[in-house]
Amino acid sequence: MAKKKKLPLAYKPLGFVLGWTSGTLAGLAFQKTWKAIRHEDNAPDALDRDRGWGEILLAAAVQGAIFAVVRSAVDRAGATAIERSTGVWPADDKGGRD
Repeated sequence: MAKKKKLPLAYKPLGFVLGWTSGTLAGLAFQKTWKAIRHEDNAPDALDRDRGWGEILLAAAVQGAIFAVVRSAVDRAGATAIERSTGVWPADDKGGRD
């Protein structure tokens, strides 16, 4: 059986940058989505006294869904780019980021 190649150490900082980038992109996407849904510039915060439970939970659900999709897309694109350039997939066989 062939010995598995180790991932270059260079992926650690790249993974950090990809995570930061995905968070930023998700934040921008959520702001635009919330403005389209509610025609407001600011989404409600959990501690916003003037907003109801439904509105706060809706905002949290939309934000969470957008964050998960954007993070997964950015992570997948980064992993694919690493594999193309090094020939090694940046996660072990069981996968996952943790």
